[in-house]
Amino acid sequence: MRTLSMTFIIAALLSGCGNQPPDNGGGTPQAPEDAGVTPQEPTDAGVTPQEPTDAGVTPQEPTDAGTPPTDAGTQPEEPLPSGPPVQTGPPNVPEFEPAFPGQTRAPEVKSKTAFQVTEIASGFRNPWAIAFLPEQRMLVTVKSGALYIVTPQGAKSPAVTGLPSVDARGQGGLLDVEVGPDYAQSGLIYWTYYEPRQGGNGLAVARAKLVDGETPRVENVQVIFRMMPTLESTLHAGGRLVFTPDGKLFVTLGERSILAGRVQARDVKSHFGKVVRINPDGTVPQDNPYLSNPEAKPEIWSVGHRNILSAALDSQKRLWIVEMGPQGGDELNRPEAGKDYGWPTIGYGEEYSGAPIHQSPQGPGMEQPVYYWDPVIAPSGMTIYSGDLFPEWKNNVFIGGLASQALVRLMMRNDLVVGEERLLTERKERIREVVQGPEGALYLLTDATNGKLLKLTPR
Repeated sequence: MRTLSMTFIIAALLSGCGNQPPDNGGGTPQAPEDAGVTPQEPTDAGVTPQEPTDAGVTPQEPTDAGTPPTDAGTQPEEPLPSGPPVQTGPPNVPEFEPAFPGQTRAPEVKSKTAFQVTEIASGFRNPWAIAFLPEQRMLVTVKSGALYIVTPQGAKSPAVTGLPSVDARGQGGLLDVEVGPDYAQSGLIYWTYYEPRQGGNGLAVARAKLVDGETPRVENVQVIFRMMPTLESTLHAGGRLVFTPDGKLFVTLGERSILAGRVQARDVKSHFGKVVRINPDGTVPQDNPYLSNPEAKPEIWSVGHRNILSAALDSQKRLWIVEMGPQGGDELNRPEAGKDYGWPTIGYGEEYSGAPIHQSPQGPGMEQPVYYWDPVIAPSGMTIYSGDLFPEWKNNVFIGGLASQALVRLMMRNDLVVGEERLLTERKERIREVVQGPEGALYLLTDATNGKLLKLTPR
């Protein structure tokens, strides 16, 4: 999608435009802070300001991603939003112009559906992820390494026992959790965590059988994937899990922030800065794009990412991600097999010191983001709404905002962003996770020492 035809994009955006009056207002986010740590922890800068070098790999021959003919967003008969964008302040890197109209600062929209926020439970110390079990019970992870089962009424189980130890420093700890596609038969759950290792740490994916009951536990823990190489860093390991209908598992990975890791983001010999795709047992699918390259990690799906803490499938079962930028340059992407998304060679941000990272936001053979933010939202957690409780939100993208302290809503048409809204800004809470429940409600986790589990339903 970074090589979209300009003429096609402009035509797609202009078709169906109406004269709908603009909505004004919207929350004003705080100044950007590190998206992956709580306020008292080290910031995401993590590197000595200097220009990173290209990892030196030769990207595969680029192909034009194009725009799929099917509409993944709002209904075609609806007029496109118009008017000013959400008020966020001036860009950090104003000299970097968007590659096409609508790539950033889409018109602000406001939901017409009134909703209410219900606090289901609290007392979670920096919770990270939610996954649904039968009877709408939830698995909730906590960064320090604890996993709980929570009922729809908010009752919490004792911490699940049997999980491996985690490196919880910085952005590390116990991160995402997902229920296996065959859970009804196998009882398997999957999770990601910073694995302590000799010489540092790395993201790992494990699975085990969940034994339910008054004192829940996991049995037969298997580590099915390990990010390599091992590196001493407490930052940027990614960690989201997404199962696909064909039984595959996407794992999102970061580039470890420090320069020694950052320069490996486009290097296919490293897992850093990649989306990887594996089978549920950790083996490699035979249609992965780099299997013919003997030097490449065979699990790799796409390269050139910074730190991916948001991932979800759309109604066409395609993977979308939102990755955290530096100071400016958070990106919405739809990673495709074998494609290079450019970090750290291209991007729309700068170091936290204000030092430059990129000579240009565009480059040959590297994909453009579908959308970017400058200033950043600090994204974490993501769902693409498919429920019936909020018909207005069908196919909209929802993203948790940490530094922006908002639930970010994106209206989509033809795989492009046509409107943006910031919800829950009045709560002034960092949103770590957003998922859609079985009944169509949205469930959120707030990132705090007294983290909350929230539920959004129509009023």
